[in-house]
Amino acid sequence: MWIVFAFSSALFAGATAILAKMGIKKVDSMLATAIRTIIILIFSWLMVFIVGSWNTIPSIDSKAYIFLILSGLATGASWLCYFKALQLGDVNKVTPIDKSSTVLTMILAFIILGEPITLPKLIGMVAIGVGTYLMIIKKKTQQQPSTKAEGNAWLVYAILSAVFASLTAILSKIGIVGIESNLGTAIRTAVVLIMAWLMVFILGKQNEIKEIDKKSWLFLCLSGITTGLSWLCYYKALQDGEASIVVPIDKLSIVITVTFSYFFLKEKLTTKSLLGLILIVAGTMALLLP
Repeated sequence: MWIVFAFSSALFAGATAILAKMGIKKVDSMLATAIRTIIILIFSWLMVFIVGSWNTIPSIDSKAYIFLILSGLATGASWLCYFKALQLGDVNKVTPIDKSSTVLTMILAFIILGEPITLPKLIGMVAIGVGTYLMIIKKKTQQQPSTKAEGNAWLVYAILSAVFASLTAILSKIGIVGIESNLGTAIRTAVVLIMAWLMVFILGKQNEIKEIDKKSWLFLCLSGITTGLSWLCYYKALQDGEASIVVPIDKLSIVITVTFSYFFLKEKLTTKSLLGLILIVAGTMALLLP
């Protein structure tokens, strides 16, 4: 059953990237992240009360709280970097790098959680790594960035997003042991919310809220809802299954993202990047082999 939740997480995550990209065109990425997190927090706590797991809050030990808070901080850092990268670069370039966190997560799961690296997993890791490399293409435009640093800024943020995402998966796996998955998600989201709004006020971005148009509000709210759905499915799968398998399945959201970006954002794939996408999918499916 956890595999179904993992694939559902991928579906909602794929839609999130497109909705977020459309919602942050005219909005500061950090402010957009903070706004989206409010929607996710409401959604996640609503699920907690629906399933009745709020009664178990007093029984959560300090170790679980520590790892949930740490995973929340890692998530917040990953989000801030990811949506900044989305704002600066194409979805088709940013998403593959973010999804490369799969390989790092499997390595960390082996080192920290003791999850074995079988031959299928090893083959999958190689395929995902090569596929990610092939999908990182340079977009040719008539107007080049003023400096090389500006042109590569999205790449730096995308790599940082992948690193923090890997840490999130491992910390969450440790933190949600013995905790109902919806409650664990809600607690982590509260940490992300505090972190995101703290950054907004530190940078003085709160005054820009009144400048957000209705269309941006709509897409930000929709992306918040799809993120909430993705998280609920993801952490339920992570609680019941192996992190080294759940994470790669979740990263299949890249297929949804690339498909949507083609139709809605008019971002086209080259032959090279299409081959990379095929390798990523094949590598992920290899991870499901016994």
